[in-house]
Amino acid sequence: MAGKPKLHYFNGRGRMESIRWLLAAAGVEFEEKFIETPEDWDKLRSDGHLMFQQVPMVEMDGMKMVQTRAILNYIATKYNLYGKDIKEKALIDMYTEGIADLNEMIIVLPLCPPDQKEAKIALIKERTTDRYLPVFEKVLKSHGQDYLVGNRLSKADIHLVELLYYVEEIDPSLLANFPLLKALKTRVSNLPTVKKFLQPGSQRKPPINEKSLEQAKKIFRMK
Repeated sequence: MAGKPKLHYFNGRGRMESIRWLLAAAGVEFEEKFIETPEDWDKLRSDGHLMFQQVPMVEMDGMKMVQTRAILNYIATKYNLYGKDIKEKALIDMYTEGIADLNEMIIVLPLCPPDQKEAKIALIKERTTDRYLPVFEKVLKSHGQDYLVGNRLSKADIHLVELLYYVEEIDPSLLANFPLLKALKTRVSNLPTVKKFLQPGSQRKPPINEKSLEQAKKIFRMK
């Protein structure tokens, strides 16, 4: 029997958090091997396990997988969270790419110079309410179903709900005009596997703070 997936990353959200969310939603237990020092990082790279000298890296099913979207697509395919046919998969991909665009703006926000942060947050808010969330609200309204694609849970729903939590951390009022998205967030959050992941003490990571940011910069020798 194959062991649990092992996730290699620092002890923070970053690009691994969507992988944690997807595994958790699929009901898959996983282990984490945190990169805690520059020496840990050097060893992981020198061992030859990082195809492009980058993390996330996930050990799963005898593979050492890199590149976040490739990992997410593998997990979604394995656990039947990627639609029933090629057309549904295309929709899921389109929605997921839009989600990833906004999520990327939020992920890199802690790296923003202090004098630019207010403008970056304002841009995130504008894109959230004017570009991205209206699309997903319209999709749900157009078919009246519980989930974005095919009336069944997919990775698009999980990634979107993860994003909605981040949006609320920036400003809870940003969801005020999107009742169907708020309902989706509640629906997915109440799924037993997701509900467990949202509980205190789970492997879900908190927002990055100044201390964890400095630690990550030290590990990866970032300026």
